[in-house]
This record gives sequence, structure tokens and C-alpha cells, in this order.
Amino acid sequence: MVKLRLKRCGRKQRAVYRIIAIDVRSRREGKDLRRVGFYDPIKNQTYLNVPAILYFLEIGAQPTVTVRNLLKKAEVFKELSSNQTKLN
Repeated sequence: MVKLRLKRCGRKQRAVYRIIAIDVRSRREGKDLRRVGFYDPIKNQTYLNVPAILYFLEIGAQPTVTVRNLLKKAEVFKELSSNQTKLN
């Protein structure tokens, strides 16, 4: 199963996170399938590759709670529902 979760980067006391698609059995710093975004909690900046995120959500990837909150804030789930109505 694939999850969308955070991968810690940066230095001590200045953490930044990559939003990645990764296999559930991999550890936090393990090899990712694809990088789909970036989150900096200090500057409160977020970059999302929305087409890649929508692709992984459509094939059944599950976001973690933190990633889900970031996606809700960016209104990605509204785009997902509109894409699914176009397919049906």
C-alpha cells in the first residue's frame, strides 16, 4: 500500500519536510516512490505538485493526518472529486 507522508529534511532546529509517496513498510527516511510536495512549517510555505498528488490519490494512496490537513488547506480534495465526476 502507498502512503503520502512527510520526510524530514533540513538541519537541527530548522526542519523542513518533503511530501512523498512511499510504500507503507518503508521507514521515514527510506526510498520514496516520488516527491510530490514540500512543506516548511517555520515559514509556513507549502508547494504541492497537484497532478501527481491526484494521481496517487486516485490509485488508492492514503495520506497521513498531517498531509491530509495540508491537502485540505490547499483544497486538493475538491479537485479530486471534480476529476472523479468527469470520469464517471
